[in-house]
Amino acid sequence: MIATPADFSPLLEPREHPTPVTFAFRGDEILVAEGGFALSGEEACRANAIAPESTVPVGLLGGVYCRAVALPAGALAAPGYAFRTLRSYFGTADDGLLAVAFRGKQVAEWARTHRFCGACGGATQRMPGERAMTCATCGHAAYPRVSPAMMVLVKRGADILLARHARGPRWSALAGFLEAGESLEDAIHREVREEVGLEVKDLRYFASQSWPFPHSLMVAFTAEFAGGQLRPDRIEVAEARWFAPGDALPELAPPQSVARALIEANLSR
Repeated sequence: MIATPADFSPLLEPREHPTPVTFAFRGDEILVAEGGFALSGEEACRANAIAPESTVPVGLLGGVYCRAVALPAGALAAPGYAFRTLRSYFGTADDGLLAVAFRGKQVAEWARTHRFCGACGGATQRMPGERAMTCATCGHAAYPRVSPAMMVLVKRGADILLARHARGPRWSALAGFLEAGESLEDAIHREVREEVGLEVKDLRYFASQSWPFPHSLMVAFTAEFAGGQLRPDRIEVAEARWFAPGDALPELAPPQSVARALIEANLSR
């Protein structure tokens, strides 16, 4: 499971460094040197017309300064560089560097989408000493958006419940975003009821993970089956079924995800 490495420390202000690492994003794609990951040094930025002042500080990884920038949708890669999806580096890029890239993607997108005040429309500027944009006109402050989402693996004895989302081929635990005013526990009961028609009990926290698609905080639990008839809603969940010990498993969530860790930790071999 991808997690922030121990030798990373976040930064709010830029740092001088001879070979900074720059995470440059075009939507869910990252700009890379052919055969590599991320941009190292100033020459790569100059080749792609990325001005240092357009980047936002992310932090220090093993003493190396890391920064990020969100590029326009029509941005093109210079010769020798290419845009690749961030997900395509699962299992190939160093997990620690990938975790920092995850963080950088969220910070860069926040900076891109908060150049103007959401309250009055005035221009914003970075707030010293905080990860925030503040409006020069009305003083409204905007912090990076984090969208909490619950994930739950429902268990029935030694069986586990897996579901396939309507938008993809992989099977995973149930998940959903919290609504305003909900607790994590409220959201679990609501989502399980809405998506598969079941009731659950005995919720137990498992782990959490920052996930930059787009700016989620995944909070994973297990829960025990408490009743109901399994009925996928066919809107969010295309299929759902119980898997017993020894059953062949379908294509699962990627190993870098908390979803995969949650499933593997609860398999009865």
